Amino acid sequence: MKFTRKAHANWKGTGMEGKGTISTQSTTLDNAQLSFKTRFADGVGTNPEELVAAAHSGCFTMQLSFLLNEAGFTADDLTTEATVTFEDGSITLIHLDLKGKVPSISAEEFASTAAKAKEICPISKLLNTTITLSAELIG
Repeated sequence: MKFTRKAHANWKGTGMEGKGTISTQSTTLDNAQLSFKTRFADGVGTNPEELVAAAHSGCFTMQLSFLLNEAGFTADDLTTEATVTFEDGSITLIHLDLKGKVPSISAEEFASTAAKAKEICPISKLLNTTITLSAELIG
C-alpha cells in the first residue's frame, strides 16, 4: 500500500511577532493558528510539537490495535497520551502513556504487544530518519 498526505503551513512576519496558519489535506486543520505564543506559551492555536504528539499517539494506538487483532484480541478501549518534551531547541523525549482494556489478554502479552507497536509504528520510525528538502524561490 502506498499513499501520500499533504499539509500546508504559511507564516508572515518575524519569529516572535509573526503569525501563521496550518492546514491539512483532510481539512481537519483549516487555517489553524500558529504563532510564537501557540508554540512557546499558552496562545490559542496549535504548534509543531503538539501535532507530533497527536500523530504519534494516533499512529501508535492504531498500530497496537492491528497487532492485537493479529494475535486474536480486540480492544474494548485503547487510550494513549503522547507527551513531547522540547528542550534547548530539540525534541528530547516522547513518552507514550497507554491505557487499555483488552478482554482475555495477559498483562505480559499486552505489554509486549505494546512494546512491539512502539517499535514498528511508522511515526516512531519517522522520528529517526533521513530528511530531504526541495526548495523553490518564487518571486
